[in-house]
Amino acid sequence: MIIKSLSSKHLNILPFGRKKKPSVRILSIDGGGIRGIIPAMLLTELEKLTGAKISDLFDLIAGSSTGGIIALTLTKPDEQGKPQYTAEDVVKLYEFKGERIFSRTFIHRIAALGNIAEKKYPSYGFDEVLEAYFGDTMLSQALTNVVVPSYEIERRHPFFFKSYYARDKKKDGYDFPMKLVAKATSAAPTYFEPAKLDIPGKSDYYALVDGGIVANNPSMCALVEAIQLFPRKTFEDMFIVSLGTGRVSKRLPYDQARGWGLSSWAKPMLSSVYDGISQSVDHQAGILLGSEKYLRIQAKLQEENDEMDNSDKKNIRDLKITAENLIWENRKVLRDLADLLT
Repeated sequence: MIIKSLSSKHLNILPFGRKKKPSVRILSIDGGGIRGIIPAMLLTELEKLTGAKISDLFDLIAGSSTGGIIALTLTKPDEQGKPQYTAEDVVKLYEFKGERIFSRTFIHRIAALGNIAEKKYPSYGFDEVLEAYFGDTMLSQALTNVVVPSYEIERRHPFFFKSYYARDKKKDGYDFPMKLVAKATSAAPTYFEPAKLDIPGKSDYYALVDGGIVANNPSMCALVEAIQLFPRKTFEDMFIVSLGTGRVSKRLPYDQARGWGLSSWAKPMLSSVYDGISQSVDHQAGILLGSEKYLRIQAKLQEENDEMDNSDKKNIRDLKITAENLIWENRKVLRDLADLLT
């Protein structure tokens, strides 16, 4: 269900009028690379309004790709078992570590022929950031239920990291370090190499790429998981907050695209798949749940801010301004949401 934007061209949300407090509170965060700073800023505002940490506000958090990194960061415990990071810390991750994640040497740029012969970025910068933020923390230690999608390229099927599976002693081979889960869900084809995760207790491995391939907007995945996690609850008990990373606006002109081959389509195809999946799931969730049980907050991006890997200071500032506008024009919605969740 999609409605017209409100007073801002940046705004595209589903208003909600729920009066009953939901007993199952679900947070879903889209993929979108560096654009993850937008939902991170929305969550920062929500923490300020509620005085609570995100892991305490939601019973289940689902995140794909960059959304998966956000979900894992906000549910990582410190040594006392409390949330180690705030949503504002996640904003700083994008602001100050983005260039390190999306970094490559001149030699790599030449060897990769830009992005044609090899993945665009080597993994060492990304690995370094993930190690610094997650260390040896395991998925089973997540402070609330977490679902992080990925895609297994050898077995050819979606793979879902689930913190409650990781904690289940009856299920072997499901607990992985958070840093590897974060790498697997965000290993976007053509940008990063696939993640290879050794299966605990077995002489086997998973070969995984970006979760956005199967669920860039993981709202429906989160709903299905919630039904399994809370079997005594009904749809009436569910409430999903779905945060986008910005809807792309760059046109793909027919007169140009009609002559494109494999190399020309590679980059816009990935962006189109991600955006198409996000919008399709938004439509499905809106119709299935209705505006009282599903809140979608999404910004419309300017063409120059579409890129998932543009970590330069100007683009970061533009994305932050987009998020600030979204927060300002949604201030009543966010206050109502804060009341609903606390």
